[in-house]
Amino acid sequence: MKPKSSAAPPPGDATLTLAGFLPYRLNVAAAAVSEGLARLYATRFRLGIPEWRVLATVGEFRSMTATAIGLHAHMGKVKVSRAAAALEARGLVRREPNPQDLREAFLVLTPDGEAVYREIVPLALDYARSLTADFRPGEEATLNRLIDVLLRRAREMGSGD
Repeated sequence: MKPKSSAAPPPGDATLTLAGFLPYRLNVAAAAVSEGLARLYATRFRLGIPEWRVLATVGEFRSMTATAIGLHAHMGKVKVSRAAAALEARGLVRREPNPQDLREAFLVLTPDGEAVYREIVPLALDYARSLTADFRPGEEATLNRLIDVLLRRAREMGSGD
């Protein structure tokens, strides 16, 4: 059924202008930023977004379980598992047993994974700097503070508080 484009909404009905709706704008911005970064590492390193996020998380923390990676990187269990398996098949990560819980393992970077991580980090940092190149002094700090406020508030609202 085709919506009527010429009819105005009935009085009292709320309308939503998607282009100005904050959750939509944040999603579009996040996707554009993520896709731009993905272009940097997809061709050169043959990594998809999930693989990059797992590699970056393990690189940052040196050793982490898949469950912890999922929580930290906001990735589902299946996505983390597939990304970790792909990285392991390429020899970029390896699994080390968790002596406290033999059902899970820690992921660590291999020497090849370390080399990719060391090469990719400066590219990612340069990309992040280029995103804020047109900011005026103080705007990056303000943006980071506002993102922290949005995240905190979204978590409070999501938990029912």
